[in-house]
Amino acid sequence: MSALKNKTTKTETKAQPMLFGPMNYILTGVSILVLVIGFALMSGTEDIYNSTKLTVAPIVVFVGFILGIVAIFYKKKAA
Repeated sequence: MSALKNKTTKTETKAQPMLFGPMNYILTGVSILVLVIGFALMSGTEDIYNSTKLTVAPIVVFVGFILGIVAIFYKKKAA
């Protein structure tokens, strides 16, 4: 009985290393902000053939998605 009680009360937890560092979260936040700006540039109903909506906004959205991919794969260089 005491061996069973000893096993259930004695739980050791190992500290798992964080998968992403602070820079990954900063880059993710920046990429979301860039995406929101890009989609905001695309929005609207007047003058739908504007150069901002046809060229600038899709480029900004594309950069936002690329930045999101970079945020996922970014790894701090070992010193």
